[in-house]
Amino acid sequence: MDIHLGIDETKRQAIAEGLSRLLADTYTLYLQTHNFHWNVTGPMFNTLHLMFEQQYTELALAVDLVAERIRALGFPAPGTYAAFDRLSTVKEVDGVPPAKEMIAILLKGQEAVVRTARGLLPLVGEVGDEASADLLTQRLQVHEKTAWMLRSLLE
Repeated sequence: MDIHLGIDETKRQAIAEGLSRLLADTYTLYLQTHNFHWNVTGPMFNTLHLMFEQQYTELALAVDLVAERIRALGFPAPGTYAAFDRLSTVKEVDGVPPAKEMIAILLKGQEAVVRTARGLLPLVGEVGDEASADLLTQRLQVHEKTAWMLRSLLE
C-alpha cells in the first residue's frame, strides 16, 4: 500500500532506521536499568532502588512511543534481542556491578541515547517531519535530565 505523508519513501526509511537505533538503545537501557533496580545493594539501596524504578518505568513507556512512530512512518519496528543487540550503542553489562558503577553505567547509557536522538534531528528537520522531531525533542529532555541526576550522584 502506498503511503502519502509528504515525506518520500527513502527519507521515511532513513528516519525509521534512525528511530530503530533509538528504540534499540532505549530498550537496552530499559533492561539494564530494570536489572540494576533488582540487584542494587549498599548504603544507597533505597534511593537507587526507587530512582531506577522511576527510570525503567519511563523507559518502558518510551519504547512504545518510538516503536509506534516507526510504524506510523510505514516500517516494521525491531522487536527482538538480536535486533536490539545489533542496532544498539548501549551495550549490556555482565554480572552485578557495585552501586556506584551501576550509576556510571546508566549515565553512559543515558548519554548514548541522547547522542542517538540528537543525530537524527538534522534529517527529520530537513524533511519537515515535525512528529518525529517532537518525539526526539521529548526524549532528549528526559535523557539529558536523567543523565544530570545520575552524574550528580557521582560527584
